[in-house]
Amino acid sequence: MKAMILAAGLGNRMRPLTLHTPKPLLEVGGKPLIVWHIEKLQQIGVTEIVINTAWLGEKLATALGDGSQFGVTILWSHEGEGLETAGGIVNALPLLGDEPFILVNGDVWTTMDFAPLLNVELGDKQAHLVLVDNPPQHLKGDFILVNGLACTFEQAQLGEALTYSGVAVLAPKMFAGLENGKRPLAPLLKQAMQQQQVSAEKLQGVWVDVGTPERLEQLDQQIIQGVFL
Repeated sequence: MKAMILAAGLGNRMRPLTLHTPKPLLEVGGKPLIVWHIEKLQQIGVTEIVINTAWLGEKLATALGDGSQFGVTILWSHEGEGLETAGGIVNALPLLGDEPFILVNGDVWTTMDFAPLLNVELGDKQAHLVLVDNPPQHLKGDFILVNGLACTFEQAQLGEALTYSGVAVLAPKMFAGLENGKRPLAPLLKQAMQQQQVSAEKLQGVWVDVGTPERLEQLDQQIIQGVFL
C-alpha cells in the first residue's frame, strides 16, 4: 500500500514562520511535522510515499531527499502553484497507481496508530475517513458519523457531528476522469456520501491541527514534557 502526504499548502496562518520554511518542516518535539508521519508509515511497512509540494517545495525536497534516510522511497509530485487537495491527488495519480492509498495531511500531528488503515477494505466504496471530536476552532464539524458511514449534514440529522482529521484511505476511482487543475476534496467526498460510498471511523488517540504558531508552540512543549506518553 502506498501513502500520500499533502505538503503543498501556503501555511498562511503560520506566518511569519512559513515565510521561509514550508509548514510541514516546522518542528515539534525535535523533528519536522512531516517526519513524524513518514516514520509512522515506515513502521507499519508503508515505504512508498508520494509527497506533493508547491510553496517552498524545493526546501522540502532538499530536506527529505529520496527518503532513504527514513527507510522509505519518496516520490515527489511538484505542482508549482498549489492545486488544492483533490487537484494535488489527481496530479499525483500516475505515482499512486490503481490501488487504494493512505492520505495524510502534512500539517496535523497525531498519536493514532496507522496500522489498522492497512486493513481497510473499501469494496465498492470510494473513501474511508478518520474523524475526530470537533476542535475549539471548528465546533460545527464537517460530517455526521452514522453506523460506520460519513454523511453530510443534509443527509443525516441524527448521529455525531465530527471533524475530518486529514487521515483517510482513498480509492483512485474517486478521481477517475477528472482533469488536472485546482480542485478541493470536500465536494467529491460529499458527492460520494450521497451514494453511501464513504465509510468512517473515529480516531483513537491524540490529534492536533497545527494551524497557528501558538498551537505549534503548545504541541512542542507537550511533546517535550511527555504529556502524550
